Amino acid sequence: MRILGLTGSIGMGKSTTAKLFAEAGVPVYDADAAVHKIYEGEAAPAIEAAFPGTTVDGKVDRAKLSAKVVHDPAAIKQLEQIVHPMLGASRKNSSMRPNGPARRSW
Repeated sequence: MRILGLTGSIGMGKSTTAKLFAEAGVPVYDADAAVHKIYEGEAAPAIEAAFPGTTVDGKVDRAKLSAKVVHDPAAIKQLEQIVHPMLGASRKNSSMRPNGPARRSW
């Protein structure tokens, strides 16, 4: 299976292109959606421990988290060390596996 990545700035058509692929039956993994899901569950305790006050009702509050990390390269790196392994596991367990159904989340 070939894996393609869609990259680009805001408004460049990544979501539109991914939707076209999905409509054609091509498996699509939406990393943004996966991060949102991770922030609503498994990452929340670790993020709260690293960045106190960034969760509400057990979910990461993205605005509060952003305020704590946006201007701090060390904090961004720390956040990436928490989230990236979870995101990698999410991708490996996704429908991107050969013969899996397409994942469509927009």
